[in-house]
Amino acid sequence: MRVVAPLEALVGFALLTATVSWVLGIYPALARRRTLALRICHLRRAGLMARQLESDAGAAVLDGLACDITRVCVDFAQYPESYYFHDGPGDTSLARTIGFAADLAEQARRAEHAGVRLAASVLAAALDDLAAVLDDRFLHTRGTAQQILAAYAHDHGSR
Repeated sequence: MRVVAPLEALVGFALLTATVSWVLGIYPALARRRTLALRICHLRRAGLMARQLESDAGAAVLDGLACDITRVCVDFAQYPESYYFHDGPGDTSLARTIGFAADLAEQARRAEHAGVRLAASVLAAALDDLAAVLDDRFLHTRGTAQQILAAYAHDHGSR
């Protein structure tokens, strides 16, 4: 008993430390996902269309979205359990807003501005990577990126 009691205390302390570390690690990933969802929602509410992106600033907006989507993709790969966390209502749900980013990338691919077309291609590639991670780890639809993102929205209660 003299050996077991300190060992039990040590294991308890290790489990408590691991739990706190996990929570502190996953929270930023969830915050990045909600921030991306809000950013996409702001772009949608601003009425952003492909013709408004015909500038260097528009290319920067698309590039920033691609960067944020890549971070979220890495978060899903690094913290797969974060998939099962509820995003929240409406504007904070990535599942509900990600379709607009896909539509924006598709529209911007036909832009006249070369920088916008390039940024749209990068955004589309980031969305394809996100869809691949979601499908490989969680959804298993074997569909197109658009079908996978729709399945993600459906799985998280968005239609």
